[in-house]
Amino acid sequence: MLREASPSSRRKARVFALQALYETDVSGHSLETSFEWLRVDEPISEGTSTFALSLIQGIHRHQAELDSLITKFAPAWPVKDLSVIDRNILRMALFETVFSEETPPKAAINEAVELAKSFGSASSSRFVNGVLGSVMESQKESPKAFDIPG
Repeated sequence: MLREASPSSRRKARVFALQALYETDVSGHSLETSFEWLRVDEPISEGTSTFALSLIQGIHRHQAELDSLITKFAPAWPVKDLSVIDRNILRMALFETVFSEETPPKAAINEAVELAKSFGSASSSRFVNGVLGSVMESQKESPKAFDIPG
């Protein structure tokens, strides 16, 4: 039986996932390779590793849909023009909010804002919070808010 991961191990998993996503985005290396390099550099528990890998794989699998949601809720900011950190934090939070049932939406947003404060620019946390807040507000107003634009 798998034990529920603690909040601190989930945060560590998100940091690992963000680092792997960043490295892949910048270098073009595969997500698996980037993740394994991180694990060699800083070993993590099996539960933390499993959660981080599920985030990475889910984000990769749904990247087109996640980018469409970013475009829908931040139309003034083309996804390709966002900072690599902001883009990947948004992808992660949207993945957890839209495609995963493991994390409550408010927790995913709070974690995203904290990651933005730690790794982003001075304005990253406000930007991430604003985009994710718009997503949540739209979802409250209309269940079709998460229809993926095509």
